[in-house]
Amino acid sequence: MSVRLKLTLSYAGFLMFAGILLLTAVWVFLLRYVPNRAMLYNPDDSPTDGVFPIRSALLAVFAPRAAAVLAFVLVFGLLGGWILAGRMLAPLTRITDATRTATSGSLSHRIRLPGRKDEFRELADAFDAMLARLEAHVAEQRRFAANASHELRTPLAITKALIDVARTDPGQDTGELLDRLHSVNTRAIALTEALLLVNRTEQRSFTREPVDLSLLAEEATETLLPLAEKNGVTLEAHGDIAPTTGSQALLLQLTTNLVHNAIVHNLPEQGTVRITTGVRPRTVVLTVENTGDQLTPELIPTLTEPFQRGTERIHTDHAGVGLGLAIVKTITQAHDGTLTLTPRPGGGLRITVELPAEPPATQKPRSDVI
Repeated sequence: MSVRLKLTLSYAGFLMFAGILLLTAVWVFLLRYVPNRAMLYNPDDSPTDGVFPIRSALLAVFAPRAAAVLAFVLVFGLLGGWILAGRMLAPLTRITDATRTATSGSLSHRIRLPGRKDEFRELADAFDAMLARLEAHVAEQRRFAANASHELRTPLAITKALIDVARTDPGQDTGELLDRLHSVNTRAIALTEALLLVNRTEQRSFTREPVDLSLLAEEATETLLPLAEKNGVTLEAHGDIAPTTGSQALLLQLTTNLVHNAIVHNLPEQGTVRITTGVRPRTVVLTVENTGDQLTPELIPTLTEPFQRGTERIHTDHAGVGLGLAIVKTITQAHDGTLTLTPRPGGGLRITVELPAEPPATQKPRSDVI
């Protein structure tokens, strides 16, 4: 049976039960006190004459009419229950239609259920919000796949061109050709590994463990110090112990990407990168800011998109694959954190990663200038 039919039978059944209870109450509290023997009234003492009706006579008159009333209640309950059930289930019909539309591949449809805010309205609003997030996610995945295909096609096309040149020109310098093939192949491998990292991170297939962001910031700073010295960039790292939980490898990748991005997108000389960690009431914060070109507010939201770059890198030998901040965003979301990008008034960018905190046993301020 359909839900509407079940509700209809339930409404009718309750009405019949209430009618039977009412008739039972009439019998228990009224008819049972009616005598079953004839009684005469004194015409001098009462304005009514004749015999007082006995119980059997009242039952003979009352029973057929009570059965007719019960039959009417049954028909009224079935008809009214069917109409009321249809009105109550109408929002579910709209939600079902929206679900079928979404199943067919159209995610732009919304229910937008009118009326007062009740359980059905909350369900419809939650479904609309889910459709909006799903549509945005699918659009992002399609855009990401298109960009990844384009980025992967470039090294493959270069490799094919180099091989064609070598085949048509046997006198070509083999060493130079191998060096260029090695460079192109290295970039393709780095791009593929970055894509795999993004996919694994989105699946959240990692083990959570206690992690101190201040130690990760120190490790990333020491690792990238040669690159900073080569580019004439000063690294400054300081802050408090910032305990959180998550994947140490992924959070180290996040910190390294932020510092690397801050170094390569900096001033041509005498640039600065500041890495700080801190603790808030319920979160820990990692902040990386650098000097550099002036960035417009319109450009900031696009920097976390895959294969987007805000400025030209000052050294192409350390150019990445365009997934640095996209990986940072994915890792942050996988750790239930927030990523905030803010342009600095004097040029450059301030990036803040806020993650859920674990209560630290102690907090020792540390300050290192490199």
